[in-house]
Amino acid sequence: MTDVLNQVNIPEATYYYHVKRLNQEDSDAALKAQIQAIYERHQGTYGYRRIHAQLRAEGWHVNHKKVQRLMTCLGLACTAFIRKSRYRSYKGTVGKVTNNRLNRRFNSSIPLQKLTTDITEFKCTADRKLYLNPVLDLYNGEIIAYGISDRPTLDLVLAPLRKTLTIVRKQARFRTTIHSDQGWHYQHRAWTTLLKTNRVFASMSRKATCADNAPIENFFGLLKQEMYYGKELVSYEELKQRLEAYIHYYNHDRIKLKLAGQSPVKYRTSTSQLAAS
Repeated sequence: MTDVLNQVNIPEATYYYHVKRLNQEDSDAALKAQIQAIYERHQGTYGYRRIHAQLRAEGWHVNHKKVQRLMTCLGLACTAFIRKSRYRSYKGTVGKVTNNRLNRRFNSSIPLQKLTTDITEFKCTADRKLYLNPVLDLYNGEIIAYGISDRPTLDLVLAPLRKTLTIVRKQARFRTTIHSDQGWHYQHRAWTTLLKTNRVFASMSRKATCADNAPIENFFGLLKQEMYYGKELVSYEELKQRLEAYIHYYNHDRIKLKLAGQSPVKYRTSTSQLAAS
């Protein structure tokens, strides 16, 4: 072996150093396996920051830069974000248009104080469409109610609103504001009457200004990126099941860095327990 090394001009110490390294076990094998498991569990939607937060929640003591390096070694990368056209329900002034009470003040330290809602559209097989209308709490980003339908009917927004109002009556500590765009559903007398009867403030974005309702638009983008874009079209029934499963996952399992690495439901539960103690 010495003669061979001399012929290729490689020092003997260098050769045995690399042989020893090859024979050593990978000290990061367990960590890599856990990173891979978290990545696959969340279907490639977690980047290194969120995976680092999840590892810490599971008791791993590791630097975020190391997580980033190991993900690069494993060839793991968060899928790119895609933005596409959005559903618009604006039909002019067909009812009551209210002021932008929220005025982009999206932060809230109190549950159920500021809610936001909108409608988004999905394509299905057989030339069908699916419409989703969630109600999002700006306190923790939780979807507290939602409606799904194959047509953008008035009941698509009224059914989740009624469920939301039931929660508000039981749990809200302060008067609630619910924000929307100027779509015809939210100008309708049935919508405004329900809000007024339950002493809930209405707030509306300015016309054609989706940034005035950025949190719900961001949720739609996240949802479609993680469970819709890049996938084959499925039937209405199958997509409805996938949406219901995703919303449960989003509320209960998907962590948010701004919620101290907790899911929306876990954050709400933990903060309510702290407030009660």
